[in-house]
Parts: sequence; C-alpha cells; structure tokens
Amino acid sequence: MERITVTLGKTGLKVNKNGFGALPIQRISEAEAIRLLHKAFDGGINFYDTARFYTDSEVKLGKAFGGDMRQKVIIASKSMARNVTDFHKDLETTLRNLQTDYLDLYQFHNPPFCPLPDGEDGLYNAMTEAVNKGQVRHFGITNHSIAVARQAIDSGLFATLQFPFNYLSGDKELELVHKCKAADMGFIAMKSLSGGLITNSEAAYAFLAGYDNVLPIWGIQKEKELDEFLEYIDNPPVMTEKIKKFINTERQELAGEFCRGCGYCLPCPAGIEIYTCARMSLLLRRSPSEFQLTPEVQAKMRKIEDCTQCHSCSARCPYNLDTPKLLRKNYDDYLTWL
Repeated sequence: MERITVTLGKTGLKVNKNGFGALPIQRISEAEAIRLLHKAFDGGINFYDTARFYTDSEVKLGKAFGGDMRQKVIIASKSMARNVTDFHKDLETTLRNLQTDYLDLYQFHNPPFCPLPDGEDGLYNAMTEAVNKGQVRHFGITNHSIAVARQAIDSGLFATLQFPFNYLSGDKELELVHKCKAADMGFIAMKSLSGGLITNSEAAYAFLAGYDNVLPIWGIQKEKELDEFLEYIDNPPVMTEKIKKFINTERQELAGEFCRGCGYCLPCPAGIEIYTCARMSLLLRRSPSEFQLTPEVQAKMRKIEDCTQCHSCSARCPYNLDTPKLLRKNYDDYLTWL
C-alpha cells in the first residue's frame, strides 16, 4: 500500500501523514530523544515540529538531524516573540540549536493578534526579512483563537495554520480546515489527541485521515507511542462503523461541562492556564495521572486561587461553559489526588 502523504498547501512540502510533535521530548534524556527521533525517521516520519519555548527540544532535534541528515527532514519551529528584537534573537537561537542555517517552516507561536505587513509590532516584516535572507523557507502561524485563525486565512499572507483539531472538535474548527483547503493553506493539527484526553490513537488517526489537507502532529515521548504511529504508516486505520460508534460515544460522554481545551477564553487576567486547569479531572482519569501531579502542574492549578470571578473567560467560551465554576470544581477534585 502506498504511504499516505499531505502536501502543506502552497509550500509544496510533501510530508508523511504522521507528524512528530517534539514538545514531549524535552521530558526525556538527550540520548533517548535522539534514539526516538532516529527511529521515527527510519520508520518514515519526515516532519518534526518544535518551538523555541520547548526548552531543549530544539537542541535534541539538532543533534539528531544536524549535518548530513538535515536535508532529509522537514523541520518546523516557532517563536513567541512579540517584538522584532526578540524575534531575531529567537530565530538565531533556534538555528543554532537545530544546527542548521534554515528552517523549512517558521511559525508565529500563538500570538494574540495576526501579524500583518508594516504592523507596529514589526513581526511580519521581520519574518519576510528572514525569508529574503534564506533563513526561513516558509512561514505560518499557530493559534487557539478562531478569530485570529480566520484573519490569518483570509489575509492570504501565511503558508500554514496550526490549530487544535481532532474528533472532539466542533463546526468552527472544521470550518477552518475547509477554509485552509480552499485557500491552498497548509493545516497542521495540534492536539490531535486533545492533550491526552483521547486515548484511542486508531480512532484519532481514522478521523483525521478523512481530511486530506490535514497534517496531524502527535506528541511523542515514549517508544510505545511512536510504535503505534509507525504502524499506521504502512497500515493506516480507516473509518469503520465500529470506530464511528466509538467516536460518537466519546462525544456523548464528554458533552456538557467539558472543556475542549480550545483556548478561546484566553488570555486570563489572573494568568490561569484555563485550557489545562478546567479539564484536569478528565486528564487525571483518561491519561497517566502521574503526568498531572508534577510540581509544575501543581503550580498551574494553584493559580485558580487567584481567580477574580470576572467571567471574561465565560463570555468568550464558544461552548457557553461557566468557566470559573468549572475551574473550582476541577481544583477541588485535584486536591484529593495530592
């Protein structure tokens, strides 16, 4: 069977349907990360997504794919810079970490606005300057805001959009997928496993396989996780009546007071990471609980104590959730696990 590929819109980049999300490799040793990355490449994965924000993820990718390996893989990274000085600093650091002089794809990392030509922030012009210098081949944008995503698509200025999309997504996310295809804009699906809420990778893959312009990136930390997706390269799951029934059951079970982790509610005036904290009870029960009990996650959950009940989050929630109430409910439950 011919392996399934995705062409990332006008970039022309042709990649395997399975992208490697390199955020989780910051949690494992350098030697183990390099071993997993090499195994992924040998198994047919050629797209790797990282970010300046992901601590040493870029460094590990650079050591795995520097030198002669560089031209054999497609590497995407991101910058959270909000001004030109930080943008150039991030780009130089990223190139150095990745042991390369160019990025196949560089993305504005979840900006609260859509960078535009000659904008006061200067970010768009800085990006095009990097393209002209040969440091960046193509550029795109990642986001959690429907409004910013729509503006980016409608502008025609970006080669790709990276946005949450999986079988728990709704009509608004699906609209973005269709708009990107019509605009010949690559669509990269982050949170393909809904940040750990989706535990059936076969169903997750079969759903995304129904959209030929969508590239899912799977966050991979363990070899057994990688092995699942490598198996799908030569034996891709297809949508069956059994999987459809399973997905429908999942959607029904997660209906009601279920935070989809879309992030439309952000930014929070109190600095609460709502898309994680408001669904912590589900994360604890649907993914290995030890991942959610680290000091870092405990600190995020304690921020709920700073909630002022301003309800700006509820006003922006597309699912009409009482977010402050949901945060408190999840926090109370979380404390019982400590």
